[in-house]
Amino acid sequence: MRDLLGDAPGDRLALDVYRDDFRKRDFAVDGYDSWKLERRQQFQEPEDASWRAYAAGDCAQALQLIEARRDDLIQLSCLAADHECRLLRVRVVEFPLTPYLAWELRLLRLRAECGELIRVLGPELIAGYELDGQLPELITLGPDTVYDISYDAAGLADGATRYMDRVLRERVVQFIAHLYDQGEDVGSFMARQAADLLPTRLSAER
Repeated sequence: MRDLLGDAPGDRLALDVYRDDFRKRDFAVDGYDSWKLERRQQFQEPEDASWRAYAAGDCAQALQLIEARRDDLIQLSCLAADHECRLLRVRVVEFPLTPYLAWELRLLRLRAECGELIRVLGPELIAGYELDGQLPELITLGPDTVYDISYDAAGLADGATRYMDRVLRERVVQFIAHLYDQGEDVGSFMARQAADLLPTRLSAER
């Protein structure tokens, strides 16, 4: 469903430019929720200390480093509330679970405990939207900004295309919100699936 973005003109941003642009626009205008759609099942997070520990096979350290983020994530949610902004996320989860998701789901559960609104849904609920290709990775900021985040073949972020269009932003929000309404809270999902999803020792993708 790449046509979700229509024919709107977008600006291709290199990774560093995208990150700087995101920081500049984040919470710049009060009263607008931020919506995120995560579709890919495999990523690499080499700048993340917990991910690096996980990739090295040290599951205990990886989990400790996730938990160490709790205070920062609570502060982020408080900052969002100060700006009248909710942080909402839809995470598509396929089975069998990829090793990356076994790690990320624990981080998402912590994010939800700290105030983010996160729901999980399976690929069967989006199959009708993917007849012409996989859904994009999207995030919205403020009243008019949509980022279509791109990744290389190894799952490393390599930048984004930025769209500045109020109508497009509203269309993307409505689509992600529709998926969100069909999803399951990440906390209950984890409680229900934990025994099957998360082995004692995780083996990372290479």
